[in-house]
Amino acid sequence: MDILKRLEGIKSLIGNTPLLQIDFTWRGKPRTIFAKAEYLNLTGSIKDRMAYHILRKGYETGMLQPDAPIAEATSGNTGISFSAIGRAMGHPVTIFMPDWMSSERRNLMKSYGAEIRLVSREEGGFLGSIQLAEDMQKNDPSVFLPRQFDNEDNSETHYLYTGPEIIAQLAKVQRGPDVFVAGVGTGGTVMGVGRFIKKLFPQAKIHPLEPSNSPTLTTGYKIGFHRIQGISDEFIPAILKLNQLDSVVEVDDGDAIIMAQKLSRDLGLGVGISAGGNFLGAMKLLNAMPEEKAEEATVVTVFVDDNKKYLSTDYTKDEPAKPHFYAPDIELLQVTAIGM
Repeated sequence: MDILKRLEGIKSLIGNTPLLQIDFTWRGKPRTIFAKAEYLNLTGSIKDRMAYHILRKGYETGMLQPDAPIAEATSGNTGISFSAIGRAMGHPVTIFMPDWMSSERRNLMKSYGAEIRLVSREEGGFLGSIQLAEDMQKNDPSVFLPRQFDNEDNSETHYLYTGPEIIAQLAKVQRGPDVFVAGVGTGGTVMGVGRFIKKLFPQAKIHPLEPSNSPTLTTGYKIGFHRIQGISDEFIPAILKLNQLDSVVEVDDGDAIIMAQKLSRDLGLGVGISAGGNFLGAMKLLNAMPEEKAEEATVVTVFVDDNKKYLSTDYTKDEPAKPHFYAPDIELLQVTAIGM
């Protein structure tokens, strides 16, 4: 079978996810946000889109040859996506990942047949993982490196696919986006979706999000530790252009955990911790508007991955609420899916 035909078969399992309209109240005030249900992709995350697109471009340009090794540095979801799709296409896959990521992440990659190399803080963590992938290619030039933090094909994925899907789904309910907000891991989602939205809706605001407990974007370097795996790594990715975006939104990781738990328990949406953070970021942006506008504004975010990758983390524990948390004052009312 032609390799691109085989890849096209995998593509049928990626994308075209529902857009969720979530109605809720915050301290009794009616609110609505829209969230792309990216946890319904092939391996349970938005990263399937990027992995598919980068591999396809690799084949088309000849940079990726059949049976060639694939190596990537990741905090989890990207590694899972490349493990699944790469192995399905017949490639050996090696993943370099910081050793503090959840055990579910590494076990999922192993289940797809990838080789995992865990990297300690002493070995450099994320930056050490990237260096080890680069070293692997230096020792074997046939190795294909997706380079998710530097590769513009990452953001192009969301410009070509995720962004247009969001706009088409909003049009079905006679809306256009006022605001888009997304947590920054590589920055591909916020840059790609944001660029497409701005092309059609120039007045829309595009906000990156990070944990207040451990900021990087607002400081230029990593401070502290946080529990929202998949965002706010140890550096600002090259594909993230903060000068093209609006202000950074910050959320507390404990607040994000409580919010993710509520989405699961109250609406049956089994989403990861970053989804809780993105929901809160969207709500905070609504609350920053005049009340009459907040009730009608269209604020969009993404639910990046599912909750199955967090069952060994604080996600399954009782998180103590703090006075500045937003999630305890949120009452989730209903969710409605908008299809393609």
